[in-house]
Amino acid sequence: MATTQVQRVFIETEGEGAPVVCIHGLGGSSNNWTPVLPAFEGRKVIRIDLPGSARSPLPEQKLSIDCYVETIASVLRELQVTNADIVAHSMGTIVAQHLAVKHPELVRSLALFGPLVAPPDAAREGMRQRAGIARDEGVAGLQEIADAIVKGATSDETRSQRPVTLALVRESVMRQSPEGYAQSCEALAGAQAAEIERIEVPTLLVTGDQDGVGKPDAVNAMAARIAGAKVVVLSGCGHWTTFEKPAEATAELKRFYQRAQ
Repeated sequence: MATTQVQRVFIETEGEGAPVVCIHGLGGSSNNWTPVLPAFEGRKVIRIDLPGSARSPLPEQKLSIDCYVETIASVLRELQVTNADIVAHSMGTIVAQHLAVKHPELVRSLALFGPLVAPPDAAREGMRQRAGIARDEGVAGLQEIADAIVKGATSDETRSQRPVTLALVRESVMRQSPEGYAQSCEALAGAQAAEIERIEVPTLLVTGDQDGVGKPDAVNAMAARIAGAKVVVLSGCGHWTTFEKPAEATAELKRFYQRAQ
């Protein structure tokens, strides 16, 4: 495994073969994909820390979905990646959808976990308030946010049976920089839907039966707009899909890639 910085973005690369590019969500990092790495055997895995998240510093321009999209496209071109399987979680799924529409030549397939087209209007103000907490209260604010996410975004099963998963979710959020997290929240609050009817690549949508962000009904409605999209709903799973149900997520990815070949 090699960690490098490309276009001021930290990436981890490992393996050889057809490229798969992993995009985390809000409060995430390249480690969102560590639990499902066996699904990518025989491939070159490129795991990105988005600008302003985890190890990647904030860019000069304010964060936005378009900033993420164009940064990823630029990074892939510098790495001479011309066509990749894209895997994404949560906010990263919005980024992936826009990438597939704006730069279709870069995208071979989409596997989206906890997916959403855009935040519902009712959630946008909450994201802006969360940005204010992170910015105004710093590390203490991030701890408050992390505790709320653990409580509200994981399943009953995870909270009762998987304390290590709860610690991992909490640590992922707490390790963000306050300003980076605040701007990431604002980027998500301002996210607009991509024209997903234009997506023509094989698409897998995986969510949990207790995912309050990628709600199963909304994910099924999303799939109806993408030709040939497949939906999988994991039982006893909240929003942090790859952390809560790593074996099941890995199995679904393996099946998806076998079908897509």
